[in-house]
Amino acid sequence: MELNPYEKFLGDEDPVPVLFTTTNRLKELADQLTEDQLDMAPETGKWSIREIVAHMADCELAFGFRLRQTLSQEHAMIQPFDQEIWAERYGAYDFASAMAMFEATRNWNMKLLGTVSEADQHRPTTHPERGTMIFWTIVETMAGHDINHLEQVGRIVTAERV
Repeated sequence: MELNPYEKFLGDEDPVPVLFTTTNRLKELADQLTEDQLDMAPETGKWSIREIVAHMADCELAFGFRLRQTLSQEHAMIQPFDQEIWAERYGAYDFASAMAMFEATRNWNMKLLGTVSEADQHRPTTHPERGTMIFWTIVETMAGHDINHLEQVGRIVTAERV
């Protein structure tokens, strides 16, 4: 398994501006659609925008814990999760609640990133499926993950507006 499966989405971009702008980009895309459109899956087996944002909120919680764990423990072992099992409960979340959770947690995590030193960026941690990485790999993963899902949301918005 790749150390950062979202690296291809980030490319050479600086992850911090990506992370900083994602919330507003999601809102701008979502504002183009009705609530019903936000809840429509683009095809069977694919997530709706509401579900994508719920997933991003869940991931932001998990990423935030991983960041803090890496900063507070010597060579921490971070915990993977099964996103499909987590997604089974996304019916409980409306778009506004998912967006509010993502935004609040992202803002909290960005404040944490503002405290990170060069030494902190290189703190090692291990993902049991992906192997040993550094703190900054988590940050880059977060940003690539954002870009991936922003592109998915953008495709859904384009399809819905046609």
